[in-house]
Amino acid sequence: MDPITAMLETVLEEVRPLGSGAPAAYIPELASADVGLLAFGVVGPRGRVFTVGDEDATFTIQSMSKPFVLALALENLGREEVLARVGAEPSGEPFNAISLEAHTGRPANPMVNAGAIATTALIPGADIDDRTGRIVAMMSAFAGRSLWIDESVYASESSTGERNRALAHLLKSYGIVTGSVDDAVESYFRQCSVLVTVRDLAVMAATLAFGGVNPVTGSRVVSERVARDVTSIMASCGMYDFSGEWLLRVGLPAKSGVSGGVIAVAPSQFGVAGFSPRLDVHGNSVRASAFMEIVSDRFGIHLLEPHESVAAPGVSVIETPEGPLVRLGGELGFAGAERVLSLLREITAAAPHASLITVDASELARLHPAAVMVLRTEVESLSPRVRLLV
Repeated sequence: MDPITAMLETVLEEVRPLGSGAPAAYIPELASADVGLLAFGVVGPRGRVFTVGDEDATFTIQSMSKPFVLALALENLGREEVLARVGAEPSGEPFNAISLEAHTGRPANPMVNAGAIATTALIPGADIDDRTGRIVAMMSAFAGRSLWIDESVYASESSTGERNRALAHLLKSYGIVTGSVDDAVESYFRQCSVLVTVRDLAVMAATLAFGGVNPVTGSRVVSERVARDVTSIMASCGMYDFSGEWLLRVGLPAKSGVSGGVIAVAPSQFGVAGFSPRLDVHGNSVRASAFMEIVSDRFGIHLLEPHESVAAPGVSVIETPEGPLVRLGGELGFAGAERVLSLLREITAAAPHASLITVDASELARLHPAAVMVLRTEVESLSPRVRLLV
């Protein structure tokens, strides 16, 4: 067994004894879930998928669909048009609360039900099937395989969804939902009823973690900016009225669903997913949440964990017949660029006047625009003694 799977197995056995909580009771199809099911998955930058537990168990995506429908809306309409209808502020309230902005009727954020219904209504479609087809196609691209809807769960959601219908009618009264209320709500019920496994969720989370590129298929699903915007809202709003404490304890943008799933995003590192049907008072899976907290600590993937490599990129100095060659590797951000410039000034002062100094940035994995700007400015001030290769 590889070391990552072994570590996941260890954590799985640690959280298995946790027996508090209960499945969601307000949706009949979810109330009868097997509470013994337990599965976790992690996907890294090379697209390798690690899963443990009941990895083949299928369940519906529920509110974990919200980030991916938001991504579709942002990709199609842009940030400003989406924000005109849905806010980006934590509500501090349960997922089904009436959290609307005074005077405008705008929902607090896209992660609560009111905001999610408004976001779903932004997806174009001639009817429910057309809109749902676009949504499922986007989720499938995130998962790297074709997904489909559990019709029995959809029927159960639709038959018990009067509060969501009430929210949609309230949104309609403010002009937030402009089309058919029935189409918007039924599309929302159908998106929540998409069947997934913990593997699917881990891949979907990883696609957000790696800037919108699915690490398994290699396909770009959404732009880097859209992936960043979605992840930002997950960080502040994804765990409902537990979002603040979640960020403290786990430190990862995340989203839960009342089927018992949780996804979490460790930017540029991992996509993580867990599944266990028992929920706490906030509607978050008890065992999946505990798993995330342990993994964040042991893997060192808390969002606010210090990362020295961002401020200190890889630098090697090689003497060539032409003069010193400064080769850069890894990631070069603004803070790292300052370190490179300091080194470049030292080399320039120490090198013979006739020497040519080459700065080779062509092998950097990532080069931020601000870093390029300061690097070019410094090189131009030292010309013709210094040349920059990008």
